[in-house]
Amino acid sequence: MASSAAGSKKPFNFLKWAKSRKGQQTLIIIGFSIIPLILLFTFTYYPFAEMAKFSFYDRNYTKVRGFVGLKNYADVFGRSDIFKSLFLSLYYMGGAVVQLALALYLATVFCFGVKGGNFFKGCMFFPYLINGIAIGFIFKFFYTRGFVLDTVLQWIGFDLESLPFWLRDTSINNVSLVGTSVWKYFGQNMVLFVGAMMSVDATLYEAADLDGANKWQQFKYIMLPSIKTIVMLNLIMAITGSLDRKSVV
Repeated sequence: MASSAAGSKKPFNFLKWAKSRKGQQTLIIIGFSIIPLILLFTFTYYPFAEMAKFSFYDRNYTKVRGFVGLKNYADVFGRSDIFKSLFLSLYYMGGAVVQLALALYLATVFCFGVKGGNFFKGCMFFPYLINGIAIGFIFKFFYTRGFVLDTVLQWIGFDLESLPFWLRDTSINNVSLVGTSVWKYFGQNMVLFVGAMMSVDATLYEAADLDGANKWQQFKYIMLPSIKTIVMLNLIMAITGSLDRKSVV
């Protein structure tokens, strides 16, 4: 009887399965997954594998390319100038943390209500819209000896002769450039934080006010957990960008 039941079982019909609801759902999922996977492999994994392969070859195009093994890696790790360039990126990583902290603080202040908040948000976001070349000219004069920054510091009481050359002195020039980067980009992060904070349900703040929670407690227990995904995304983007920026040696 069991053998007759097994013999009466119909064979799998692919066309009938493909026309069914379950089959169409499966085919759509596979189809939509294959396209991005092909693009990901073509433009990400395959170039990465080729670059990894090239690292084991002599890339001097004036002669025949040959396999050199780990010689290129030994040369890289033996050159101090390469690690010095990587060390300079730490300035921008530190600036990225300051930039995000400042943006998060100001976004929180604006979300809790500030008179003229829209005007100030526009002013802080405006530097992000300025062309990078224009910013370079602006801060060239801003940091030039005896110009804007030095003049303001002299008003405070600093002696001009005791002030460093902000762009010439190698001990301070990267800090000056990081300050410029923070000025340009923190407005963008602030706007993103404000948008995320405004999406939080307002009734949560009202309930917190009724329970006697202050602004810091509302930020810590309501606002920050609600926007932690945006905070982490901005942090990753800022650190990634800090590795791409070039600084003055």
